[in-house]
Amino acid sequence: MLGFLIRRLPFWVREPLLIAVGSVFGVRIMYLAFSDHDRVAAGIGLVFIVFTAIRVYVVIRALRARRHPGQAASGAAAAGHAAAQAQAQPQAQPQPQSQPQHPLVLQPQHALSLQPQPETGAGGPPARPRAPEEKHNAWGQAFAAVAVFGAIGAVLWLSPRFVPSENNKPQAPSCSDETDEKLPKAYKGSPRPVTGEELCNALNRTDLATLLGTPGETATTVSGTNNTAPLTDEKVAQPEAEVKFDTYTVQISATYDDLSTDQYVKLMKFGNEQNIRTLKVLGRPAVLASDYTMKFEINLGGSGGTGGPVEQGPLARTLSVALDRHDRGGFCDITVWSTSGALPNDSVLVDIAEKVLPKIPERTTR
Repeated sequence: MLGFLIRRLPFWVREPLLIAVGSVFGVRIMYLAFSDHDRVAAGIGLVFIVFTAIRVYVVIRALRARRHPGQAASGAAAAGHAAAQAQAQPQAQPQPQSQPQHPLVLQPQHALSLQPQPETGAGGPPARPRAPEEKHNAWGQAFAAVAVFGAIGAVLWLSPRFVPSENNKPQAPSCSDETDEKLPKAYKGSPRPVTGEELCNALNRTDLATLLGTPGETATTVSGTNNTAPLTDEKVAQPEAEVKFDTYTVQISATYDDLSTDQYVKLMKFGNEQNIRTLKVLGRPAVLASDYTMKFEINLGGSGGTGGPVEQGPLARTLSVALDRHDRGGFCDITVWSTSGALPNDSVLVDIAEKVLPKIPERTTR
């Protein structure tokens, strides 16, 4: 059906349309073939380019015939002039006469007067034959057009390598949550604890990857939740936020309980935390510790929908900083881990805390 409609179009509409479509598809497919190293796509793109070259050749021939119509007309005029001369020759021969002619009549002069005279046009001199015009190589023009299309495709293919574009870079995800989530009752106090979205906005910095030592990476996923501490009947707010990169994952949480940093360090010593080290961050008491994450799988397929057992995950490094300088209770945890098990230096956690903590309001009451 589409082919029938295309054939019904006028020549000067159909041919430019086919050339435009063929060139665009040919260059685009060839560009994708070079990018993906796909031979099948390269063959398809070559077919489009050859088809376009043929259509260009047809249009060039039509334009040449349209611009120089006198060449065909001169050939027809020459044939007509030769036919007129052939008809005039028999009429110029002397006719036999039945009556005797007077001897003074000069037959040769009469015969000469009957000879056809050459045509001179409108009283002017005889027309001179036209000089043969220079013929253009239509195939050369067609291949030149294909070369132009190839050059355009090469520019499109090589330009991303030499001219970096900001539009080609993946955009970092946003922390904004359009859903109106109802906050738990632990967030309704005064002053109100920070929310998960606010923690996410504080952590999802443009220089976070640089602080981690991987400046070329962009965050793949970000999230923020308004959780509460377990076994507190939703009375202790514990918001969390997470920013994940290809190399590292960074998590931040704020716990609004009455536990001071000294008490928290004592609990760490009874747990499985390793490499415990106390320090000061922005004038607040802080502690560094390491612990293993948990790894588990959830199988949504099958009838039971069960998952595998909980396993020990990679080692994580956590910096816990008090929510205020006087250590009235509560702390903020900044945790970093990677699937490979590699961890950044402790100074990286301190740098992140110094950038993020000023955006989290200090706790003023206990």
